[in-house]
Amino acid sequence: MSQNILVVDDEQKICLILSQILTDEGYTVKTVNRGEAAIDLVRTFQPDLILMDQNMPGLNGIGTMEKIKEKHPEINTVILTAYGSIPLAVEAIKKGAYDYISKPFDNDDLLLLIGRALEHKRLSEEVNQLKKQLQEKYSFTNIVGVSPKMQQVFEQINRVCATDATVLIQGESGTGKELIMKAIHFHSHRKDKPLVTVNCGAIPINLLESEFFGHERGAFTDAKDRKIGKFEQAQGGTIFLDEVGELPLDAQVKLLRVLDDRKLTRIGGNQAIPLHVRVIAATNKNLAEEVEKETFRLDLFYRLNIVTINVPPLREREQDLPLLVEHFIEKYNKRLAMNVKSVSKSAMNYMQDYPWPGNVRDLENAIQSAMILVQDDTIRVEDLPMRIRGFPEISDEIDLGEKGLEDQIKELTEKIEKELIVKALEKCAQNRTNTAEMLRISRKTLFNKMKQYGLE
Repeated sequence: MSQNILVVDDEQKICLILSQILTDEGYTVKTVNRGEAAIDLVRTFQPDLILMDQNMPGLNGIGTMEKIKEKHPEINTVILTAYGSIPLAVEAIKKGAYDYISKPFDNDDLLLLIGRALEHKRLSEEVNQLKKQLQEKYSFTNIVGVSPKMQQVFEQINRVCATDATVLIQGESGTGKELIMKAIHFHSHRKDKPLVTVNCGAIPINLLESEFFGHERGAFTDAKDRKIGKFEQAQGGTIFLDEVGELPLDAQVKLLRVLDDRKLTRIGGNQAIPLHVRVIAATNKNLAEEVEKETFRLDLFYRLNIVTINVPPLREREQDLPLLVEHFIEKYNKRLAMNVKSVSKSAMNYMQDYPWPGNVRDLENAIQSAMILVQDDTIRVEDLPMRIRGFPEISDEIDLGEKGLEDQIKELTEKIEKELIVKALEKCAQNRTNTAEMLRISRKTLFNKMKQYGLE
């Protein structure tokens, strides 16, 4: 696709030369002789780049560029300046020009500069598009719910987005705590700053302080280089302390000190580093109960509990389930290139009767699995995972007197695996390549499992 370049120069000869050079390179070119004409033309021509002479009668190059950038900040400008006017060109860059080139210029140098400017614009647009997609992905519209409890959650999110208040998100596993955290971050004034996630339950105790606050070279035996900790990485943005309830007591003391002082010192260092971060914490535990058990510090609980968002489990928001099912069908239709349109009434009844111990994450996985196995455009009872259907082997055939836990799990897993492979083979008309792709396993793995289960 041809890119548009606007040439603005009061010398007609320069306009003709540049128009010829750039047209030969495949660009679409328009020329004007005055800054005021350039401002008018930008609205209809929509240039990807402007080559602007600095010295023109009437509005000069910098003035014209500033007027254009008021309404079109995405358009890059390269200033054409006479030798000896370099200070003006530097001033133009300070005011937003991409670069400058002196007259007379070498054609190859000019084309190279134009190429860089257009690539810079392309990359900027790509970054902006990715940011927009991130904001859309973590918008409130992707947190689905019409139930009163979810409406209360939305109201809390709306209120805390505009503040820097510390937020504690409590809820069972799979309820969407991380999604809520990201919605808060990407709708706050920190949205363009770092978002750093720390899983407090996954860091070895002896490495916690180093992970959080960093260390200097030589601070301990294995500290061969300086390390920047998670808090410092999040400067200006948000740090998410996931599963904060898993922190051991001694780590809680150190975290509390940093949250109170808003300063940290790397291990082995002596410089106090000011912190400018927002803290959002999440846990699947009830921290008030953990305080009573003396496994969580009361003072840290008060420090984190500025604003608390309690995310309800799926079993307490039954009226949201049909909406969530529709949401996940739409999501995986796009991701799996499918065209599932609905869920049968009986299948929906099964889902509404199921307690969903894994909450929304569990429901999403179930819908994805059902869509892989569906025979047409409607999810039916037989497409649902066996746990939702009350698979009889799980309830009727367990005999702990005969078999131990590991043997029982192995046997039930094999039965589930066999049924999934049978359904996938049926859906793919026994085409093994397509079946392996659907199940996201290799052909070799599929052949081995078919042999194991006597499906050859």
